[in-house]
Amino acid sequence: MPEKPFDLFVILAEMRTGSNFLEASLNEYATLSCLGEVYNPTFVGHKNQSELFDMDLAQREADPLELLRRMVAQSKALPGFRFFHDHDPRVLEQVMADPRCAKVVLTRNPLESYVSLSIAKQTGQWKLTNVKHQRQAKVRFDAKAFESHLEEIQAFQIRIMHALQVSGQTAFYIDYDDIGDVEVLNGLAKFLGTDERIEGVSDKLKKQNPEPLSDKVENPEEMEAALARLDRFNLSRTPNFEPRRGPAVPGFHAGAEVGLLYMPVQAGPEAQVLAWLEAAGQGLVGGFTQKALRQWKRRHPGHRSFTVLRHPVARAHAAYCTQVLGSGNRDTRAALRRYQVTAPDADADRDARRAGFLSFLSFLKQNLAGQTGLRINGAWASQAAVLQGFARFQGPDLVLREDRLPEGLAYLGAEVGIAPPPLPALAEDLPFALAGIYDKEVEAATRDAYQRDYMAFGWGPWQA
Repeated sequence: MPEKPFDLFVILAEMRTGSNFLEASLNEYATLSCLGEVYNPTFVGHKNQSELFDMDLAQREADPLELLRRMVAQSKALPGFRFFHDHDPRVLEQVMADPRCAKVVLTRNPLESYVSLSIAKQTGQWKLTNVKHQRQAKVRFDAKAFESHLEEIQAFQIRIMHALQVSGQTAFYIDYDDIGDVEVLNGLAKFLGTDERIEGVSDKLKKQNPEPLSDKVENPEEMEAALARLDRFNLSRTPNFEPRRGPAVPGFHAGAEVGLLYMPVQAGPEAQVLAWLEAAGQGLVGGFTQKALRQWKRRHPGHRSFTVLRHPVARAHAAYCTQVLGSGNRDTRAALRRYQVTAPDADADRDARRAGFLSFLSFLKQNLAGQTGLRINGAWASQAAVLQGFARFQGPDLVLREDRLPEGLAYLGAEVGIAPPPLPALAEDLPFALAGIYDKEVEAATRDAYQRDYMAFGWGPWQA
């Protein structure tokens, strides 16, 4: 006999998406066994159940993966369980990486699931097996609560999709409305690797609240108005084609004696901030590995980490000067020339310098949109992407802005209990000043290239 494709399955769902109904229907197959919410924070499997495969809640919490192993080893049928976004994240990481675990993604119209959840909370009725016992209620639609509900669902679905993509796996997607379709269920059974088929769905559970959505809420007009404000198609989203960046820990610098950690953004005021940090921290340490940084943090309880953002126009200008005109990487300069980025001579006039900078901004727009074959250099990557990269190890405690740096560093010093030294007045060694070429066209070209940063950080026009 051919080897079965899976050792277990997981139903990735949310509350009020029909997961109880799907579980009951799958349990109509003798070859499948869905065991409930095995990793629910308050019970094991089903409400009021505190033990499964000789493991109680405390044992499951101590070793959640052992329960997975027992589930596979001790089940006669193919075992599975339901998993929601607030269940044990250690288990999600394990099952998403395991190709021997089949993924079933159950979805439902989020507005329907929100209203159903609100009714269940009000009535206390989470399952219906006999319509005579149905508890009915109307709920008040809360726009803020619905948006929070929607964000949680979307974040979980994006996490699932990304995990499947990076591991080269696929999932069986099923919608709430398809659970009652026996042909779809038999297709799911086939996906799970069983030849068994059923003739009908489970009749153990009854659909709760079958009325139209407008009849289930007290304020349908307010609901419609609130939904109209939602950007369902994400029209205002700034597209992001930058690859995820690493945390860049080796570039971090810390005070030798004071718990201050600087997480630099390239092409920012690095030299100036490092000079201040050396004075404030009684020396500098750097060249960290993640292990060495953790050791430094343990030696400095109460430490504070920070980074400094620079206005996108000034940062792009600094990147242009160092990477194109300065002593940056020779191969980078040669590659940029292939994209018509020009480098004026040292004695060039204003127009030539401005044209050279505008050619670089035109390249930036293409490069950050994934339209060139040249990798995105850290010197000109968006600051939003850099901060997201930091967060893969740790996010900074403080995000300061260059134009308010003295005030920000004073606050930072107070946080770690020192009298901070003054910020040294270090001038950057750039071949020409930004003020001499800046105008509305330069601002507009920078905004086109760095849409994500302007949106994320609310930058206005650059001011000298």
